[in-house]
Amino acid sequence: MELRILPKNIADMIAAGEVVQRPASVVKELMENAVDAGATDIKVVVADAGRTLIQVIDNGCGMTPDDAVLCFERHATSKLASAEDLHRILTFGFRGEALASIAAVAEVTLRTRTVEEESGVEVTMAASENKGTKEVSCPVGTNISVRNLFYNIPARRKFLKSDNVELRHIVEEFQRVALTRPDVAFTLTHNGKDIHGVKPAQSYKFRIQDLLGPAVVGDIVDIHAETSIAAVNGYIGKPESARKALGNQFFFVNGRYFRSPYLHKAVMKAYENLVPEGSTPSYFIYLEVDPGTVDVNIHPTKAEIKFEEDQLLFQTILASVKEALGRSSVAGAIDFDNPEAASIPVMGTRFSEYRPADMPTEGVDWNYNPFEMPDQVGHDGERARYDGGAGYDRPYEAPKQNYGPLFEEKPLPAQSQALVVGGKYIITKSASGLMAVHVRRARERIFFDRFLKALTAEGHVTQTALFPVQVAVGVEGRLLIEDNADLLKRLGFDIAPFGTDTVVVNGVPEGCSAQPGKAETLVQDLLLVLGDNTGGLPGVMEQTTAQRFALMASAEGDKLASAQEAQHLLDALLQSDNPEYTSAGKRIIAIVPEAELEKRF
Repeated sequence: MELRILPKNIADMIAAGEVVQRPASVVKELMENAVDAGATDIKVVVADAGRTLIQVIDNGCGMTPDDAVLCFERHATSKLASAEDLHRILTFGFRGEALASIAAVAEVTLRTRTVEEESGVEVTMAASENKGTKEVSCPVGTNISVRNLFYNIPARRKFLKSDNVELRHIVEEFQRVALTRPDVAFTLTHNGKDIHGVKPAQSYKFRIQDLLGPAVVGDIVDIHAETSIAAVNGYIGKPESARKALGNQFFFVNGRYFRSPYLHKAVMKAYENLVPEGSTPSYFIYLEVDPGTVDVNIHPTKAEIKFEEDQLLFQTILASVKEALGRSSVAGAIDFDNPEAASIPVMGTRFSEYRPADMPTEGVDWNYNPFEMPDQVGHDGERARYDGGAGYDRPYEAPKQNYGPLFEEKPLPAQSQALVVGGKYIITKSASGLMAVHVRRARERIFFDRFLKALTAEGHVTQTALFPVQVAVGVEGRLLIEDNADLLKRLGFDIAPFGTDTVVVNGVPEGCSAQPGKAETLVQDLLLVLGDNTGGLPGVMEQTTAQRFALMASAEGDKLASAQEAQHLLDALLQSDNPEYTSAGKRIIAIVPEAELEKRF
C-alpha cells in the first residue's frame, strides 16, 4: 500500500468534520470569535435554520487586510505565541481551525475593518479556495456570512435534521455564549423574525432573566464560595422547581461553557432527598480557576475540559450548593435582629379618640305584634289579622300558580361494587374471589391502546380545557412542540405556540388533566418525551411512541374521586385486548381466590 499526502481541500474537509458538525457549530465558533474581538454588540442572522445563511455581525476590533486573508489558513491564530501560552488560555478561540473548517464546507464572505483603516476588505472563500479579495467600505468590526453549508458534501447535508431541530441547537449555542458575557448585547434573528434580543445587563441574573424569562429567575437562589481551588458563583434552582426534563443546567469556567457529568453529580448529590427521583434542578454555576490548572484542549469543540484537581472541585461545588440550599430554606423566617424587619403593630396613644364615646343602647318597639302576618293578604288587599284566639278574621288564599314538583323523580344510579384503596388500587368482586387492579398501570394500558390506535388510524379524542393555560417552555421547548405539532394533534393534544417562548394548552387527551398546575407538569413531561429520539422501523416506532406517551399520561391523571369513576376505569380496561399487562409487560390485575380469603380467618 502506497502512502500519499491528501490534497489540501480533502484534508480541510476531514478537519471540518470535527469542528463543524451542524449549523449550530458555525454559530458557536463565529460568536466566540466576535467576543474575543472585544465586541459589545453581536448580531446573529440565520435563514432556514442555517442551511441557507448564517451571518454574524460585530463591532469588535476587526482585522487588517493581511489578517483577513490569513485567518482562513489552518492553525492561523493570534492567541498563541508559544507552548506556554497553551496552558494559560482565557479566550474562546485559540487553535485557528474554526474559519478554515467553515470555509472548507461552505461559501464564506468576510468583510472587516480596523479603527485605524479608512476602508475595509472583503474576502470570498469557497471549498477552502480564495475566490477574491477586494477593498470595500464597511464599519469597524467584522461581518461574516456563511452560505450553503455542506453544499460540497451532500451526504453531510442530508443528515441534517428538520429546521426546528437545527434551530433549537442554534438557540442553545447562542444562549451559552450570551450567558457568559452580560456586558455584551446579543441579537438572534431567524427568517426575519427576532428570537432573542438582549441588551447589556448589570449582572448574570439579569442576563438569565432576559434570555430565559422571569419565571426561571424567580426560582433560583444565589451561590457563592471562595476557596483556594476555585471561586464559585452563580445561581441554583429551588428544590420545588426541579423538573423531569433536562434544561437550564449550565457550567462555566473562566467565562467558557463546558459540560461535566462528573460535576453534575456533585450538584445532584447536594439535592439528595430534596427533589423527586428523576427530577433535575436548574443551575448556573460560574467557576473561576487558575488557567494553568485546567485543560480546555481535550475536545474538538472544546465542550469538555479537564481539571487538575477535579476531586477537590467536586467537594467544593457540593459544599457550596448545600450551603446555598440551607441558607435559602430559612429565607421566609422572621429575623428578629433585623431593624428593618416588620414588627408587631402597637396601639398609638391617641387610640381612645377613635373609640365611640357611648355604648349603643337597645331599642324596643312596644307596638310590635308578633301575630300579625304581613304576607297574609286577602283578595281585597287588606291584611288578614289574628284575633288572639279565634283564628284569622278571613281565610288566606295562596296565589293560584303551579310550579310543579320541587325534585324530579329519577331512578337512582346502580351502586358500583368497586372500592378504591389508597388511591392506588381498585378492589372488586370476581367470579372466584376478589380482583385487585393497579390504577396507574390500568390507565397506562388504556392510554397505550388509545394512542396506538391514534397513530395508526383516525386519531384521538381531544378534551377541551375549560380555560386555556399558558405555559412558559423557553424558545427550544416551543420549537420542539411546534416541530411535533402533527403528532401531538393525532394523540389528542391541542397545544399552540404563543410568542417565542410560550405555548397555550387548549385541550388534552381524554383522561388527562388540563387544570392549571397539572397542565404545566404535563407540558414538561411532553418535552421530555419529545426530546427523546423515537425513530425506528415502521410499526416499532408507533409502539415505542405510544408506550412513552402512555407512561407519561398515566402519571399525570387525577386521583379517583368515587366508586363510579373506579367502575368507569374498570370498564375501559376490560375492553382492552390485553387488560392483564401493560405494554411493558407489568401486571395490572391480581386475583385473590376465595380459598385464600378463607385461610385468613
